[in-house]
Amino acid sequence: MKFCVSRFNVNLVLTLGVGLLTACHSLKESQKKEAVSTFQVFIETRRDPDRSQTVRVGRDQPISFSIEKAPFVSEKNVKEAKVVTEVGGFALQVQLDRPGSWLLEQYTTANHGKHLVIFSQFSAPPDETLNEGRWLAAPRITLNITNGLLSFTADVTRAEADHLALGLNHVAKHAQDDSIIQ
Repeated sequence: MKFCVSRFNVNLVLTLGVGLLTACHSLKESQKKEAVSTFQVFIETRRDPDRSQTVRVGRDQPISFSIEKAPFVSEKNVKEAKVVTEVGGFALQVQLDRPGSWLLEQYTTANHGKHLVIFSQFSAPPDETLNEGRWLAAPRITLNITNGLLSFTADVTRAEADHLALGLNHVAKHAQDDSIIQ
């Protein structure tokens, strides 16, 4: 009887082991296929060769902006992103985490009348590969943004906006998982 019990346990362990290995493999495969997006917000500034760069926002009628070289908010600060329907189209809404919200509040309070210039790389159909990136928008700062919710109309199609938001949410989820582990 002991012999049967130990054989049963060995068979059970082997079956569970194979099941776990298969699950881990399929989890890795699904993670490879997850959409990934970057997100960077820059502030408009005066031209200074050491501290600024000039970028062109928009594809049809591009407008040049001089911006600081480093973004003050990135995808690391994204808590959630979504596409919302607005009259005549859609907009991207990006909810920032607490440090990102504080930075957004500071920059929008100190820079009324200037522009936030937004850059992103995202995967898009049909090939799902990460594109080289695009300057998406340059909304003018008219109000202090104190709630960390950045809403803007981007130079993207609806499908691209959906993929961008999906990719940002995957990055945000992984960032939250990493912070829980640490």
